[in-house]
Amino acid sequence: MMDRSTMDAPYTRRFRIWGLFFLLGLTVFFILHIALGQVSLSPREVVMALLNNQVEPFHRQIVWELRLPRTLIALVAGAMLGLAGAILQSVTRNPLAEPGLLGVSAGSVLMLVVFITYIGGSANLTVQTPLFALAGGILSVTVIYLLGWSRRGDALRFAIIGLLVSAFLSACTSLILLRHSEAIGSILLWTIGSLNGRVWVHWNILWPWFLIMVPVGLMSAGLANALQLGDGIARGIGVPVRPARAGLLLIAALLTAGAVSIVGAVGFIGLMGPHIARQIVGQDARRLFPFSALVAAWILVGSDILSQGLSIPLFEGGRPASLPVGAVTAFIGAPFFLYLARKHIKR
Repeated sequence: MMDRSTMDAPYTRRFRIWGLFFLLGLTVFFILHIALGQVSLSPREVVMALLNNQVEPFHRQIVWELRLPRTLIALVAGAMLGLAGAILQSVTRNPLAEPGLLGVSAGSVLMLVVFITYIGGSANLTVQTPLFALAGGILSVTVIYLLGWSRRGDALRFAIIGLLVSAFLSACTSLILLRHSEAIGSILLWTIGSLNGRVWVHWNILWPWFLIMVPVGLMSAGLANALQLGDGIARGIGVPVRPARAGLLLIAALLTAGAVSIVGAVGFIGLMGPHIARQIVGQDARRLFPFSALVAAWILVGSDILSQGLSIPLFEGGRPASLPVGAVTAFIGAPFFLYLARKHIKR
């Protein structure tokens, strides 16, 4: 009989090879993302500006003040959503789970809308914004956990309750927007998900969340592996199942809330990243978690490159602006979700 290390060897090789591939691809996307805009730059001009050896005096201002923070936010937010999705899929043992489908994103957005509309907040981000997003994410995941997880650990029941709670929270957000139509313009992009206008002040709010929560999420891989074996086996090897599951759900909520508070409810990133990663590196969370974050960052940056190539008038009579990245991920992610759902129903 082969031991575990022998069985894992092909996945370990894939992790190294494909990890290098995605890192190289992410580097290319990083430069291309900065190069695109109303003033197009060549890859050489981008690299020169990043090294403070710009060809033209205004290149440094374009790259450093306007485009670099948006690119960094796309990388970090994508990684956080991808890791959150991988954690949720491991906890629920459901490959269709992701922050948007389990109510975490909807709860965060609802609290952001309540903050902006009723508490006197602003559509412009402050240090308070992630705290309200966090409150909404934790509240929604707590409700879903209490209602959806039975003693038998029914993952399907948990997923269905998550979808219902997510739909209810989204309906509440829509009702608030209908009652305060004057706020729709400033809040709508939060509900769709957008990187438009993201600058260094937004990055300064996001990076501490990333620096704290991503290592915590990666270190939870051992617990996630235990829970994937089933509650009975996990208890047999000494894992406190209910506290472990609650802790992992909290980590996923914190990762999601931090990302949503900056980029809004960008959908399907937490579904596509972990699923693609699982096909390459297998189920072991020690490989799956970091690779999911890498792939999801790659997807979000690539989606934003595509969104910047599409210009639409956001409001009647308004000037064209790049399509919100959440719309692009929805166009890509919805068929992807239907494909996965059909695949698993056939099973």
